[in-house]
Formats: sequence, structure tokens, C-alpha cells
Amino acid sequence: MTSKPYDQFSKELLEELLSPLGRVEVNKQVTDEARFVDVLFTSTPTAQAQNLGLLGRIAVLNTALLEPFRNQPTRSEVRNCFLKLFTVIADSQRKAKREKTSLPEDSLARLWIISPSASASLLEDLEVKLDLEKWSRGVYFFQKCFRAAIVAVNELPVTEETLWLRILGRGETQRTAIDELLALPESNQLRQNTLKLITNLRVIIVQQQETLTEDEQELIMNLSQAYQQWEETTKQQGVQEGVQLERRQVVENLLRFRFGSVDEELSIVVDNLLQLTPEEFTPLCLQLSREELLARFVSH
Repeated sequence: MTSKPYDQFSKELLEELLSPLGRVEVNKQVTDEARFVDVLFTSTPTAQAQNLGLLGRIAVLNTALLEPFRNQPTRSEVRNCFLKLFTVIADSQRKAKREKTSLPEDSLARLWIISPSASASLLEDLEVKLDLEKWSRGVYFFQKCFRAAIVAVNELPVTEETLWLRILGRGETQRTAIDELLALPESNQLRQNTLKLITNLRVIIVQQQETLTEDEQELIMNLSQAYQQWEETTKQQGVQEGVQLERRQVVENLLRFRFGSVDEELSIVVDNLLQLTPEEFTPLCLQLSREELLARFVSH
């Protein structure tokens, strides 16, 4: 079990969201020293990521190194992120040279540092700039040559486009994002899968630590509503599955009473009878012959 559950959650969430679009490599080891990219994403040629908003736009732009931080990164941590980026770019350049293929500048990997916030002093030291003509506020770009940006999650506009990145924020930013997540239709698979990851994160934090830090307490509070809804939904699904199982047992028992056993043909009859209410299927099981049941529920 990881000693940094938030790091694991960040990687799992990004993997969950991006895997339909291409290849996701978590804890990807790169050469040089033993450095690991949190998430290295390479999109498929036909990837469409509109449902991921800003995260999808970032992901399909180029090969992406995604480095999410629970706290604002230090200057040293930012530099270490660049070491990973330069190593990945160097690897791709060596590969292109071996294969005698061209490697345009625009095809090189990009680094995206995802931070819950970015202080004015950090932004000044990094000499990053906004590009509000092409990107939303909160996305600060390094000089073009460095092929990198830092995303200050708390500065992102509160829109559907930024939801999946704001889940990785802190405090009110994260709470608001989780409320928006819960408001999505229950049929939304990304919603369901993300709630499951949130639930796992909360359980791990609670079980792993005897004494929670202030940061961990804040995180648990942010995750609690999602956890409770997931738990309630799971219970409801369990009840529904239990009712369906009981109804199946009733139908099968009625057919066994009539015909001695439930073979493959009668199993098909059972599946179709379960589409009816108990008031409808009970007399059919007791009154129709085997041939009549098969004619009614299998032949058609």
C-alpha cells in the first residue's frame, strides 16, 4: 500500500479518464537516473476527448507528461519535472535518429505540472505567462522552447470544461468540483468510476493513518459527500440485485414444481418471465404447459 494515497489517486484518476483515448503509462521509468513520470500519456491518432474538457485538450495535443501535486511544488520539484521532460524528449530524438526519421519540434512531448495553486512569487520566479487568447486562465506557459505549463487548479474557471482537473485541487475548489461530479447523471460512466476512486482514496487514508494530519482531514471532508453517495448507491444496487435474485428463484421453483427441472430451454423462459410482474408471471408458470411456455417465450 502506497504511503502517499493522494499521489496514487491522482494517477488512477488520470489513467481512468485518459485510457479510452490512448496508452497510459503510470510510474513510467525514464532513463538517466531512476526517475518516474507520474503519468506519461500518448494519444491514439483518432482520439476524441471532448468529454474531458481542458484535460482532454491537454492530453491529445502531444505526448504529455502529467505531474499532479497535492501541494504547490517547490522550485526544486519543478526542476525535477523538467529533468523528466528532457529525458523523454532525448529518448524520442535518439529513437528518431536510429530509425532515420524526422522529429518536428511540434511533435515533442510536453510537460503539464498540475498544482492546486501557484503563488505570485512562484509564477514570477518561473517567468510563466498566460495565453488567454487560446487557453483559459490558470494555465501558465513557460517559454516556448521548454514545452511546458503549470496549471494552477484554483484559478481555473468553474465550468464543465475544467471539472476533471479541479477534482485534483484542494479546499473549496475540490469540494465544488465533487459537488459538480455528483450532479452528473448516474448513467455517466466517468462519474461512477471517479466516485469509486474517491471512495478508495478515502478508505485508504482512514485505514492507513492512526492520526490524520490537517491536510488529510481536509481531504477526507472533501471526499465525504462523494463517499456517502457511492455507499448509498451501492446499497441500493445491492437491494435491487437481491430482489431480482429472489424473483428468479421464485420463477425457477414454480417451473421445477411443474416440470421437475429447469433445463436450457426453460432458462430462456425464466429470463423472459422476469420482465413481467409477479402477478403476471405466477399464473403463467402454473397454468401453461411446457410447450405453451416455449412457444410464447422462446420461439418469439
